[in-house]
Amino acid sequence: MGDHLRHVAALGARRSAAGEHEVKNAPTMTILDRSSSGGSFTEYGALDFNAAAVLMGHVGPGHPAIAPGKIKVRPRKGDHGEVGPWRLGRQAVRHGPVTFRSVLAAEGGKRALLGAEAEPVSGPIMDIGNANSRSRFAGGAREFVYRGNVPGPAQRCAVGVGQLAARLAKSGARRGLAVGRGG
Repeated sequence: MGDHLRHVAALGARRSAAGEHEVKNAPTMTILDRSSSGGSFTEYGALDFNAAAVLMGHVGPGHPAIAPGKIKVRPRKGDHGEVGPWRLGRQAVRHGPVTFRSVLAAEGGKRALLGAEAEPVSGPIMDIGNANSRSRFAGGAREFVYRGNVPGPAQRCAVGVGQLAARLAKSGARRGLAVGRGG
């Protein structure tokens, strides 16, 4: 089984995994998982300014709880940095409110949480693995990218289903983490 399917299996068993060695997202995936909302590794890959939508997705750890149905498994021939044939789990993000969450390095070496809520909308999505969505943020694609990167790079994040930003902000604040809004 390729690394991707091992990550999906780990997330289904409530153990976070770091996609592409990006360990900063494992805690956010765990937070979303413990909130019973999933917690899949994703990143923005394209911006549709005309539709004010952000196309998200990644070939990385995918959580079965965000999928609208069964996860499709298909063979892939060594792409995205992988060598040799491997299997890929492909899933979309079910429609309804979603929350994106990222961990950033803040001033003074502290950590900060950054979050944004969105609504997956119909339309073309990327075909690159899991957590594929076409999401619309209240402030639009430009504001999401701007606000999501001013505090520090946050292209990669975790996505979970439901409107969780306020609840997660309170949880982060109780733990002494700076909390920001990404879009």
